[in-house]
Amino acid sequence: MKKKLLALLLAAVMVLSLAACGGKTDTPPADSGNPSTSQPDGSGDAAQPEAGQFGYNPTTGEEVYGPYWDEWSDMTDEELYELALKEVEGGAKEINVYATSSKMLKCEEGFEEMYPGLDLVVSDLDAGEVLSKAEIENSTNNVTADVLQTKDVNGDVFFEYYHKGVLEPFYPRDICSHIAEENLKFSFPLYASQAFWYYNTEAFPDGQPITSWWQIIEKNPDGSQKYRLFTKEIGTEAAYLSLFASFITNADEMAQAYKDVYGTDLEYTYDASSFPFQVPENNAGVEYLWRFTQATLVFIGDGDELVLAVHNSTKDDPALCLASAGKVENREESGYNIAWCTNLTPYNALLNTESMFAVKGCDSPAGARLFIRYVTGGADGESGGFKPFTKTGNWPLRDDVPNDKNPVSLPDLGARANDVDGIYSIFPDVQDMWTFWRDQAPK
Repeated sequence: MKKKLLALLLAAVMVLSLAACGGKTDTPPADSGNPSTSQPDGSGDAAQPEAGQFGYNPTTGEEVYGPYWDEWSDMTDEELYELALKEVEGGAKEINVYATSSKMLKCEEGFEEMYPGLDLVVSDLDAGEVLSKAEIENSTNNVTADVLQTKDVNGDVFFEYYHKGVLEPFYPRDICSHIAEENLKFSFPLYASQAFWYYNTEAFPDGQPITSWWQIIEKNPDGSQKYRLFTKEIGTEAAYLSLFASFITNADEMAQAYKDVYGTDLEYTYDASSFPFQVPENNAGVEYLWRFTQATLVFIGDGDELVLAVHNSTKDDPALCLASAGKVENREESGYNIAWCTNLTPYNALLNTESMFAVKGCDSPAGARLFIRYVTGGADGESGGFKPFTKTGNWPLRDDVPNDKNPVSLPDLGARANDVDGIYSIFPDVQDMWTFWRDQAPK
């Protein structure tokens, strides 16, 4: 309860910081000819946030999420380009992008060719550096970054950086019309990826041997583990822990998935009194976490070695591994007998969404938004900015931007959008439960 209250307080502060005005302006000139920020036709009955509201409204007590419309949302590429050139005239030397993907470097030349007079500088950093550098710049009032590209798997970015006024939302309305609203709740997405359980196609020529997460930890009649399991050290992988946290917040679905497979109700065997914080009783997600921690697991840090372990397994000694989607390329490159397990119940995975953020108080607010539009495809999806990210294991979230390199389309994966507001408040507890229970696992 204490952590939930903390999350609400953080979100409340976030709203106040977004409403506050200081330093450089991030709002287009009043005479820039911006269209109205009213809701588009057919957008539904849900109330949309007013300017300055994003996350939690302390006045009404309601949670308010994206898509968030403001003066920037309806500006065209041409309007933003004109404003970006004025920013250059005003002393903004370049548009600085802090990115976690080295592929972002490939966007520099194309963007500068499309928009002469603008200079794009991309810094290739790890996720921690992207956020820490932007936070330090904000706190010292020495903002260099204009754009951030990173992912938010457990709510840290949404709750810890928006509320501090480091980042601010940008949702271009025309592009958002091509993206499912569930993928716009917490940020404006660049693309999505996910991890899969892999199986050996030679050992199982008729297709994947499992249809549910419960079957991954299934045992043989003699009590031995049915599958050898290989994965990265889950306790240090925020995306994997967030997935387990989502099972806890979706406990009813986990319980139903168990009953669908085995025809009986789930039996609860974990001890909720083992922790100095409240653990819900009879929660199917907690029960799954407990059982998974007690399984025999082999941790391997390299994704190529994970799928190699599956390739080397046999029908008599079957193995599964949890690895990033892109490792399926070893099938063509190295001849591995591997494939993804898809549509596992209750859901295959959470989509790990790489997102684009504008930086609060930056020198080039228009240039930043122009680049965000460019890298996500522009008005018609054909700007060329998304091309470097078109690879196996990445899925564009726009319905008008295809990626034919994936063997399975996004709607056919059985994954779902990450609901980080539910995960954020329980993530530290899930991490503690994993560590404590894993230490109790049979050696």
